[in-house]
Amino acid sequence: MSAILEPPFPPASMSRQAARLQVMAFWTVMACLAIAGTLIVLLIAGFLVRESWPLISEAGPLRFLTDAGWWPRDGSFNMSPMILASLLLTLGALVIATPLSLVFATFTCFVAPPWLANGMRVLVEASAAVPTVVYGLWGITVIVPLVNQISPPGSSLLAGMIVVAVMIFPTIAMLSRSALQTVPPGYAQAASALGVSNAQTVLRIVLPAAKHGIVSAMILGAARAIGETMVVLMVCGNIVQVPKSLFEPVRTLTANIALEMPYAMGDHRASLFVAGLVMLILVSALVALGEWVGATGQRSAP
Repeated sequence: MSAILEPPFPPASMSRQAARLQVMAFWTVMACLAIAGTLIVLLIAGFLVRESWPLISEAGPLRFLTDAGWWPRDGSFNMSPMILASLLLTLGALVIATPLSLVFATFTCFVAPPWLANGMRVLVEASAAVPTVVYGLWGITVIVPLVNQISPPGSSLLAGMIVVAVMIFPTIAMLSRSALQTVPPGYAQAASALGVSNAQTVLRIVLPAAKHGIVSAMILGAARAIGETMVVLMVCGNIVQVPKSLFEPVRTLTANIALEMPYAMGDHRASLFVAGLVMLILVSALVALGEWVGATGQRSAP
């Protein structure tokens, strides 16, 4: 008889308590993961500072911009040509990739039929998963010979810009497409009601409304470009110099670390950790800029 009188389901109070425990457990796990991620970044930064500090403390950080050149065996550690090459490569890749990304985003959002837009989206998303070494092989076999026909030797800053632009294109394109899709439909509907053409609606209303998201996409693409190693190692020529034209070989900070770390010792090894610290600072600045742009866009949103 007692079994018959027992309720078929647990009391509502127990269900609410279990739900609260599940929510607490979920947010506890999320907080632990967030703290762990932050600690990992701080530990990496601390490790770079520890390994590079003996060399930095000898003559100050300005020596890495004012030394006679990059001659580690002679105690000369001028990184300015490699910093400049990294920045030029990133800027050139953005100049090439951003217009193509905006064309892709606007075409798939406002012009292409759904079946074509979905097909193009899937292809671009798949290209984002291609290993960078594959882009490097394509650059060596296709882009470098093409650049060589214009101006030898082919392995150059321009070749690196082109290949890195193709590599970051999926990132900028898909994020720009998402930014365009977040623009309220009422903007385009109001413009259509006033007789504004579709092209003018996209150029003068939709794109300006999505500018913060597009700029954030560009910054994330730049963060990926400036940290790229394998592609620039394969197609840029790896000569430490300030390029006088786009057709001259260059060496970026990341390529320099990959090339010289296997045999570096003493101050030479410490200088490569300084280069890693510089890269961390540059990427952190780009991420902070992206966060600031995103926050500005949210504050200015209607």
